[in-house]
Amino acid sequence: MYNKFMIRLFLLISLLLSSLAHSTTITAKSWLVADGNGNILQSENINEIRSIASITKLMTVMVVLDAQQDLKEVIKPYTRKELIQLALVHSDNHAAEILCNNYPSGREGCIKAMNRKAELLNMPNTHYIEPTGLSVFNVSTATELIKLVLAAKEYPEIVTASSSSQVKIKNRKKWFIFNNTNPIIGKKHEFIVSKTGYIKAAGGCIVMMLNTDIGQRIVILLGSKNTHTRIPEADFISEKY
Repeated sequence: MYNKFMIRLFLLISLLLSSLAHSTTITAKSWLVADGNGNILQSENINEIRSIASITKLMTVMVVLDAQQDLKEVIKPYTRKELIQLALVHSDNHAAEILCNNYPSGREGCIKAMNRKAELLNMPNTHYIEPTGLSVFNVSTATELIKLVLAAKEYPEIVTASSSSQVKIKNRKKWFIFNNTNPIIGKKHEFIVSKTGYIKAAGGCIVMMLNTDIGQRIVILLGSKNTHTRIPEADFISEKY
C-alpha cells in the first residue's frame, strides 16, 4: 500500500515539474495575439502607448519601398536592397539611417512620410522622430501595430527578409554573414513578417506574423524584460492561443 502511494506521489510530482518546465512567464508589459485578419484572440494592456524600438524599421523600409527607388543603386558599400535586408534581418541602425538619408526628399522627408503613412493606416497613437528606433519617442500601441504588420505583409521584400535566418552580402571579394535577430526563423513556423526591437526604455519587443499548427497568427509583444525573454514569450503566445 505504501509503495503504491509513493509511486502515485512520484508520478504527480513528475507531472507538476514537467508542467512548470514547459510554462512561460510573460514579462511583456503589453502583448496580444490575433488571427491572420487582425482579430484579437488574447491580450493585455494593448492600448498602452509604448516605445517600439527597432520595430520602427518596418515603417522606414515601407516608405523607402513606396518611393520606388532603384533597389540596385549602390550607396557605398551596399545596394539599397542590401541595406533593406540589413535593416530588417540584422536590425542594423546604420542601414536604416542610410536608407532614410537617401530618401528622395532627404531624411526630413523620410520621417514625414513615415508619420504620414501611420496616419493613412489609421494609427493615431503612432509617431516617429527618426528611422532606427533608438529614440524613446518612437511610439505606438500593440493594437495599432497589428495594422503595421498587415501592411508590411504586402511588401515582398519584407516577407523575404522576415523569413530569412541570415543574409549574406559580398563586399569586395569577401562574404559577410548577418544573422536574423529572431533566432527561431528557419527552425520552426513559416514567418511572413518579423521584426525585433530593444532599447532600455522599450524593453524587449517583437512583432511577427506567422503560420502555426493552429492557424495564422499575429503576435505583438512590447516591454518584455530583455532580449532573451521576448522570443520565448512571443513563441509561447503564438502556440497557446
